[in-house]
Amino acid sequence: MYALVDANSFYASAEKVFDPAIRQRPVVVLTNNDGCICALCENAKQLGVKKFGPYYKVKGLLARHNAVIRSSNYELYDYLSNKMMQVIGEYAPDQHVYSIDECFLHFDTWQPEAGWQAHAAAIQQAVWQQLRLPVGVGIAATPTLAKVASFAGKRLGDQNGIAVLDSPQKVEEVLRAMHVQDVWGIGKRIAARLENQGIHSAWELATSSPKALRKQFSVELERTVRELNGVTCIQWDEKRANKKQIYSTRAFGRPVTMQQALRESLCWHAEKVAEKLRRQGSKASLLTLFTHANPFANTRQYHKAVQHRFAQPTNDTRALVEAASRASVDLFKAGILLHKCGVGAIEIVDTEQEQTDMFAQLTHNPKLMQCMDAINTRYGSQTIGAAAKGIHPDWKMKREYLSPQYTTNWQHLPKIAC
Repeated sequence: MYALVDANSFYASAEKVFDPAIRQRPVVVLTNNDGCICALCENAKQLGVKKFGPYYKVKGLLARHNAVIRSSNYELYDYLSNKMMQVIGEYAPDQHVYSIDECFLHFDTWQPEAGWQAHAAAIQQAVWQQLRLPVGVGIAATPTLAKVASFAGKRLGDQNGIAVLDSPQKVEEVLRAMHVQDVWGIGKRIAARLENQGIHSAWELATSSPKALRKQFSVELERTVRELNGVTCIQWDEKRANKKQIYSTRAFGRPVTMQQALRESLCWHAEKVAEKLRRQGSKASLLTLFTHANPFANTRQYHKAVQHRFAQPTNDTRALVEAASRASVDLFKAGILLHKCGVGAIEIVDTEQEQTDMFAQLTHNPKLMQCMDAINTRYGSQTIGAAAKGIHPDWKMKREYLSPQYTTNWQHLPKIAC
């Protein structure tokens, strides 16, 4: 049996953990630069607010209902996610963290003495008691069916967040009530193609021929159908495959019109790419660097990208920052309101499989990079880095509604008046 445990509206729920005063109010969390809505609690949903919609369109509505607006507080979310996974992991012999707010539990042949329903309730209660985070628990025979059970726990029945599909009759009942697009891994395009073939519900998908769907679509859809029929096809590798490309991009907090600001931002992104490369044991042979104006604004349009190839693959922060600094000269154009920039490593080699040149004069310093990474890991990101990214940059991400970083900043520790 498998269980899927996922937090309800995780970002919005996380904002309420250390602030009980807002637990009964509508809470909305915004994306980078406070542009769109990325999470909202149930109270906010009842107002008719939609996820991923622009904030400015519902700003007045939220103000009239005394809603709480928050910028994304990634430090807080990461901390609470790690704590939540620790609590959940105590309830199964095997755990796979799927995302920041979801994880799968694999019970194999183990069964709880009190039954699956009571075990799911125990997980839900433990997370709430220790972290004040509401979670749903879906239990079934395969990971895909566990996703189906999670859907049932939130959308069907008494909607208490718990559903156990431990019989073919229960599985069929839920699949008949689900639209095919509600199945894990079925997107809009695939759903539209399936509907053209008369497959509208999840049950109709489950009773279709896996081999025929594989020929028409892909092996992934075949696996989904088999999983809906109780055959486990999804296996999680102990080690994730390395990324083929690594990017760091972000819109500016305000339009950039100075080359120095563009240079600082590109260097900041280059430093992030270098850190990610070292984290997965890779080096970059080719960098792409770009910047552009806001394509949706009524301003002069501009988009430009340049590439930089290294003589030898590298993950040294200094090499990538130097390349970014030089690229800023070519990318900048006076009179343009720059909206966004980024850096990407588009040709990556594994460090263990690197083919070196015995005559090349290498400038990277692995020990220095290890030291820098160790300092940043222990004392926090950005504790030490390249000065080229600026000391107090004015291009940084806009987070006007940022809540205190209760768990990572000494100045933000919660205060209790007794």
